[in-house]
Amino acid sequence: MENIRNFSIIAHIDHGKSTLSDRLIQQAHIISDRDFYDQILDNMDIERERGITIKSQTVCLPYTAKDGKSYILNLIDTPGHVDFTYEVSRALASCEGALLLIDASQGVEAQTLANLYLALEHNLEVIPVINKIDLPSADIERTKKQIEEDLGLDAENVLLISAKEGIGIEAVFERIVEKLPPPTGKTEAALKALIFDSNYDPYRGTIVHIRIFEGILKPGDSILFMSNQAAYRVEEAGIFQIVRVPQKELKAGQVGYFIAGIKTVSDTRCGDTVTHRDQPCDKALPGFKASKPVVFSSIYPIQSDDYEELAVAIEKLKLNDAALTYEKDTSAALGFGFRCGFLGLLHLEVVQERLEREYGLSLILTSPTVRYEIIMRSGETVMIDNPALYPDPSQIEKTKEPFIRATIITPERYMGAIMKLCLDRRGISINYQYLTSERLEMSFELPLAEVIYDFYDKLKSITQGYGSFDYDILDWRGTELAKVDILINGERVDALSQLVHRERAEERARFACERLKEEIPRQMFKVAIQGAIGSKIISRTTISPFRKDVTAKCYGGDITRKRKLLEKQKKGKKRMKMVGQVMIPQSAFLSVLKSGKD
Repeated sequence: MENIRNFSIIAHIDHGKSTLSDRLIQQAHIISDRDFYDQILDNMDIERERGITIKSQTVCLPYTAKDGKSYILNLIDTPGHVDFTYEVSRALASCEGALLLIDASQGVEAQTLANLYLALEHNLEVIPVINKIDLPSADIERTKKQIEEDLGLDAENVLLISAKEGIGIEAVFERIVEKLPPPTGKTEAALKALIFDSNYDPYRGTIVHIRIFEGILKPGDSILFMSNQAAYRVEEAGIFQIVRVPQKELKAGQVGYFIAGIKTVSDTRCGDTVTHRDQPCDKALPGFKASKPVVFSSIYPIQSDDYEELAVAIEKLKLNDAALTYEKDTSAALGFGFRCGFLGLLHLEVVQERLEREYGLSLILTSPTVRYEIIMRSGETVMIDNPALYPDPSQIEKTKEPFIRATIITPERYMGAIMKLCLDRRGISINYQYLTSERLEMSFELPLAEVIYDFYDKLKSITQGYGSFDYDILDWRGTELAKVDILINGERVDALSQLVHRERAEERARFACERLKEEIPRQMFKVAIQGAIGSKIISRTTISPFRKDVTAKCYGGDITRKRKLLEKQKKGKKRMKMVGQVMIPQSAFLSVLKSGKD
């Protein structure tokens, strides 16, 4: 156990975590150069296309130090985007230390701070590393100063590396071996292992990723999940070296996996403790923080026959993505589906893409919303995250919405633009402080509902990519809420309803109507698209009908002939409108989903 080190790489998005993981894997020679490719731990197409890490991945690296000793280094790579903080917290629960990676040109950013605090909460040893020192814009001295002033870490012996060029990688290995503490725990004690991740294999069932804190796990052992008392027999146990490598046993301190023919997907819960069935441990390990979804949206299959497939797909995806929550839902317009909770809008997009790609489904999503607290006149308190469940406004005493504390780190020149953006989103400026003469940290209290749409994209564009953003949920505060319904030809489409702040209702309704006008195909009759609050219409657009030229055959004669034909056409159009059904394409629902316009 003295020769094992468990560590994670944490950083702000785009500071080079995946590239550093690639170099460490190459240096450890666990894969041949012929089989190696960039972003080797990002095994989803969507991760590779977007250049982001979504899932934490584990790899076991053998290393021989300069003193001749052999070590096993278990690396758990983590995502950097604010939406996937939950993945980071789960990875950190399995480690004794972390490499805090900082971009030499960007410096300390909001997620750098947030991830450092997460690591300190888990009492981890933190090694600061400055990456991208080969860039022309790299300012190493400024970054060292920020590490000391902003993070409170010692910058004297900070590691200087370039993961892309492979500079300083050997020093990273040496520092991990020297600085990070070995795991503690007794191999002779009762088995105590933490499930920190899992994924589903269609042939082997659930593959459970574990960190063993005490005891030994071997194939053939009878094990017990402590949260639900489900018992299984271990078929295979091993470690990750890009591929799964079976082992005779896993001992205390190791990170690995086991397969036990688990076909009941819901039995495996992240944060659960695994122990032996015959000799269980006395108490479960303290699990990491459960995720709290902040954005809610309903998912429906385009073909109602695909509902069963969607149910199976979501259950399997839940195993790969523990932060996803879901329950059954139904809609008059779209049929049966699921009401899902997400950690943010990027998380929502990723889940939608994974369901469509990995399970071959065609889906419709409703407009995202946050959870509101509604206090009724009867004194009852209800939590609402679905516009369809919004009660009668006359029965409502008070509504509350969640507020967040947003931390934005930005160069000074963008201060005015950020202030305007946050105040436009009903934000309250709390304070700002200069970290250096050119960089400042701004704090705002903002309604979560105003952030979930496109706040992050807007912030990135007004700060030319230099602004960084992180948030924590604060509390619930009173708000003026309105339910905006969309009517198409006088019929309410429940899947397009939105809960918005009353001040924004007209703007949001007008925007939704304009988007739908572009997406819904023209008919032979006039189609009215209206936005309404209750019975009051607050916006309207009209899709003009196709018009057959009935007067084309009249090439002369009296005008009354033409008028008679036009009147006849008019009567026919009226009759058509009475029975006409409007087909709403999938793209129309998606266009309203992206209606984050200000």
